[in-house]
Amino acid sequence: MIETFAVVLGIAVVAAGAVLLQHRFWPPDPDEEPREDVAEYIAMMVSVLYALVLGLSMVAVWETRSAAEDHVQAEASAAHQIRLLSAGLPAPAGERTREAVDAYVHHVVSEEWPVMVAGQPPDRRGWDLLNDLRAAGQIPVGASPAQQATLQETLAQLSVLDDARRGREADVGETLSPVLWFGLIVGGLLTVAFMFMFGVRRSVTHVVMVMGLTALITFTVLLVYGLNEPFDGMFAVDASAFSRYFPGS
Repeated sequence: MIETFAVVLGIAVVAAGAVLLQHRFWPPDPDEEPREDVAEYIAMMVSVLYALVLGLSMVAVWETRSAAEDHVQAEASAAHQIRLLSAGLPAPAGERTREAVDAYVHHVVSEEWPVMVAGQPPDRRGWDLLNDLRAAGQIPVGASPAQQATLQETLAQLSVLDDARRGREADVGETLSPVLWFGLIVGGLLTVAFMFMFGVRRSVTHVVMVMGLTALITFTVLLVYGLNEPFDGMFAVDASAFSRYFPGS
């Protein structure tokens, strides 16, 4: 967080320095016709177009992060429910199910999460452990109706866990399109650059305007950047959902 504000302040100071240099070496001509009307029109058009790109980018990265958080929560909750349901299975099957779900969660937290933080998809080992979990819940013929009902609910939770895992793996590669990144960077530069073309004669006013606009654009772009990687960065989705249900994982 401190680094973000430092970058915002640093870029704003650089923009202020550019304004002072402009007023020092290229001051407005006293006889030049004021261009406030032109400046207002251009600023409005550029701001509207840039706001569209900025809003689209923010919505895209926020939806991706929200989807990743939902998938992780659903996966952890399903694993927890399977472990609870294992108590209703016959002793051998219940023990195998608990061991299998513990092994799966431990692998997700300790092995897969560091890989996802690095922006890489998990390997096949997680699916192998999920298949082991699916096989562990098999109960023999002749099980009681209560045990059969528990098995059906376990299979339903396994389906939820499977879907959530697929979603989590897909979320790893969901990042903002390079086209939108181009629009964010170029649009921000153009928006600030136009501020140097408005015939503002008071240097203090011009400095405040450019510093405020530059700081706001920089902060927003950094916010998009922080949300761009669902499992890395300031707003990353972590493994706390699994740790909450499985403290020893």
